[in-house]
Amino acid sequence: MRILSWFLVILGVCGLMSVRMLEDQIFYDPFLSYFHEGNKNISFPEFEWGKLMISHLFRFILNLFFSCVIIHSLFKNKEWTGQGALLICIIFFITFPIYLYCISDRFDIGYLFSFYMRRFVIQPLIILLIVPLFYYRKQMMLRNSNY
Repeated sequence: MRILSWFLVILGVCGLMSVRMLEDQIFYDPFLSYFHEGNKNISFPEFEWGKLMISHLFRFILNLFFSCVIIHSLFKNKEWTGQGALLICIIFFITFPIYLYCISDRFDIGYLFSFYMRRFVIQPLIILLIVPLFYYRKQMMLRNSNY
């Protein structure tokens, strides 16, 4: 892999880390301190639905962008980058409404369930599955082309 590719992978990883490190400064999320406390008995925070949803969508777009930079830099395949983006979007559009339901239910559905739904919404966890999946796919394609 060329130096530029490695630079872009590192840039993508740094971008994802920056989104995480600056989350309390650039995103509206009153549930940050609620879940950081780790105490189920603290009061449910007041919040604005519109600001919360827009903030989560903005965070998703940033995470998606940096994830696509990583995928494309590693595999140099536009089709795979599109497939990775599609997988990330599918996971988000499944988990986001579930998380919003958890909020509307005031996490009565379960504290840990709500916590992990939130993780899938705000963190790009699916990239941890996509990269090994595409790496395996690339290895299988190389093996099959050698026969």
